[in-house]
Amino acid sequence: MSKEKYCLGCGVKLQDDNIKQEGYTSSLDNDICSRCFRMKNYGEYQVVAKSNEDFINILKSINKTKDLVLYIVDILNTYDDINYIRDYIDNKMILVLNKRDVLPKSVKDEKLIAYFKNLGLDFQDILIASANKNYNVDDLMAMIKKYKTSRNVYVVGHTNVGKSTMISKLIKNYSEYDSPLTISPLPSTTLDKITIKISDDLTIIDTPGLIDRGSIVNYIDQDALKKINPKKEIKPKTYQIKPNQALIIDDLVRIDYVEGERNSFTVYMSNNLKIKRVVASRHDELTNLTKTSIDMNYHEDLVIDGLGFIKIVNKGKIDVYVPMNVKVFKRESLI
Repeated sequence: MSKEKYCLGCGVKLQDDNIKQEGYTSSLDNDICSRCFRMKNYGEYQVVAKSNEDFINILKSINKTKDLVLYIVDILNTYDDINYIRDYIDNKMILVLNKRDVLPKSVKDEKLIAYFKNLGLDFQDILIASANKNYNVDDLMAMIKKYKTSRNVYVVGHTNVGKSTMISKLIKNYSEYDSPLTISPLPSTTLDKITIKISDDLTIIDTPGLIDRGSIVNYIDQDALKKINPKKEIKPKTYQIKPNQALIIDDLVRIDYVEGERNSFTVYMSNNLKIKRVVASRHDELTNLTKTSIDMNYHEDLVIDGLGFIKIVNKGKIDVYVPMNVKVFKRESLI
């Protein structure tokens, strides 16, 4: 019986029996599945139906070890409960706030780290980083050496936070091996655990990204997904808003300012999104979407899961229209 073989791109078990099943390859001599091959070479994405339960079981298996865990989070799209991961893993953990390169350079790292430390989070340490720009990756490696309890270090996080990109950067910087990982801005790219030896003292274990059911990425097409993912530093746009005015963000989101004093809305989202300010009562675009009413306090952010956030200076009541099941919430201003 031949030894089982796993895709070096997404971690799934390779098979050559059924082209419709995950892990299919035309030959078991190949190192990656057909899905990864087409993503890497043609940018084509094939949806694979996976439930979070599949991925949560992998997280629970990590909990049986004492190994260090890196929890990668997209700093532009942090969650209302970052400690959520602790429901499944109580290992030593480093919080890595990735994609620093998309936030304005004027924002100081120290201020960002202080913000998250003040939340009382349960992590050994917190690091601001950018895998794309190789920013603070050396510091991350130093933290790994400081806190690791064995040669194994797990990498966890939701989809589309840059886990595979970060691991590929670690491979490039500190290993003699080339990166085999499939990297894509689309959900569920990694399908199972992938073990990568960096050195004799360090093995990185990549895991599938948890699916954030409240993220807008689950409810838009691929063209829109590419548009909302910022590729470079965001240029914040500030709008002075009065009651009965609204911001319409592309064809994705509408925010009506219902009640309050004159206010300042600063949008931290991809530069590719078109934003317009309109008189709310004269425009009905996107009012067919799901409406959520929120009372904002002074200096709070309105967060639209997977899209970014809007810094709102004064108190006021707003109505937010988003696709059904997209999560919106408020928090103390990050910036």
